[in-house]
Amino acid sequence: MAKTNKPSDTPEKQGQMAVLKDAFKLVRRETPLALIWCLLGGIAAEVLAILGGNSLHHPVYFAILGLPLGVLVAFFMFTRFANSAAFLSIKGQLGAAASVLMSIRRGYSTTPAVNVARNQDMVHRSVGRAGIVLVGEGSQAVRTLLQDERKKMERFVPGVPVTEIIAGDSAGEVSLKKLAKKMKKLPKKLSNTQLREVRARLKAVGGLSMPIPQGPMPKGVKMPKR
Repeated sequence: MAKTNKPSDTPEKQGQMAVLKDAFKLVRRETPLALIWCLLGGIAAEVLAILGGNSLHHPVYFAILGLPLGVLVAFFMFTRFANSAAFLSIKGQLGAAASVLMSIRRGYSTTPAVNVARNQDMVHRSVGRAGIVLVGEGSQAVRTLLQDERKKMERFVPGVPVTEIIAGDSAGEVSLKKLAKKMKKLPKKLSNTQLREVRARLKAVGGLSMPIPQGPMPKGVKMPKR
């Protein structure tokens, strides 16, 4: 029987390598010194393993054990730097907050740019068990857009909890880096049945067609499986 030729790399493995390659390019572009810190972290872990081995009179054994530990430490540091680099790559871009919101894979469905001002202030709408979450980004004037959108939501889906968040780095605002975590910590106030009803009502409302920054994102920055 003729042997079946198997591909050298599975699609999943190829996908992981592509993600790693993209993350490497992103880190090198945004925080080039991060790669040096990752290398130093791995070396430091190996040195500590050797020193521990010397104290226990097994330096060679611990040096061997320290190799995978060093790789693990370097990889862990790399994922953290890649996460930060992803936020830096979209910071200040039009629709950056929407990019973060749309990277939340479970619990929320997001409609970007449901309200936009001439100065490019905008409001995005996410719907989940916490109710309706309106996220504004732009200047301080975005608060007016948020209030307008809240009134619209109270008219379309009365009684549904509405939470307002402003994405940014000023006092009282939520940074892009903490936005996804903030969303996930919001208390759940709707049942699954209520959530489906709210989404069905808002489906016809829609949003505007706005450019959303593309590229790796936290909880969005996918890293290769360990």
